[in-house]
Amino acid sequence: MDFFDRLQQQIDTVRLPLVAVTVTAAAQVNTPLIAIFHWHGFRRSTPLVLPGVEIPPRAVPGSAVQLDTPWHSFETVDAMLLDAAWQSGAWDVERVEQRGCNVIGASAAEALACRQAFGDYGEEAGPAQPLLDDETERRELMQFAARRGYVRWLFRPVKGGLWRTLNEPDDTLDVDGGRQPPCPVSPQLRRPDGRGRTVYRLGKVHRILLPR
Repeated sequence: MDFFDRLQQQIDTVRLPLVAVTVTAAAQVNTPLIAIFHWHGFRRSTPLVLPGVEIPPRAVPGSAVQLDTPWHSFETVDAMLLDAAWQSGAWDVERVEQRGCNVIGASAAEALACRQAFGDYGEEAGPAQPLLDDETERRELMQFAARRGYVRWLFRPVKGGLWRTLNEPDDTLDVDGGRQPPCPVSPQLRRPDGRGRTVYRLGKVHRILLPR
């Protein structure tokens, strides 16, 4: 599975800068992965034109994509996303492992985090539509993850992303904000208790930066 190509296809189709990419999997191998592309930009909510009436633009909702390619270890998913993040110029990749929220002692914050990892923002999202309508199995997978736990990855692309405009120092980037494969960072094993946060650092600065 080449996730970087899938990411570039999304950028070419939507033609807006990406803010972030999240990928979530229930804590069981070979289940579908849910990738969500978070866009930066505003568009008219309707093509309807009314004389004398200004229809304000709305934030562009995210895009949810289901990845059904078989995988047999979480390290395989790690490697796939590290490769995509590396080529897209991301500074780091965050991997968060969470227990199921349908367990005794789980807090409301854990339940909310589980919902949001699968793109369900509920009433907290306000009037804006948080995700485009999709044909994924997000809700079924979310319910499964609420019982078994889940893993969520996040990275912020520079190539084709909002972060290129910040011009942050990173000596590993090419002119277009990306990097040439292969990614030099190796996956790490999951935590024994299935809970915690791992951050893979990708960007580096080899120069001495002077104060601005």
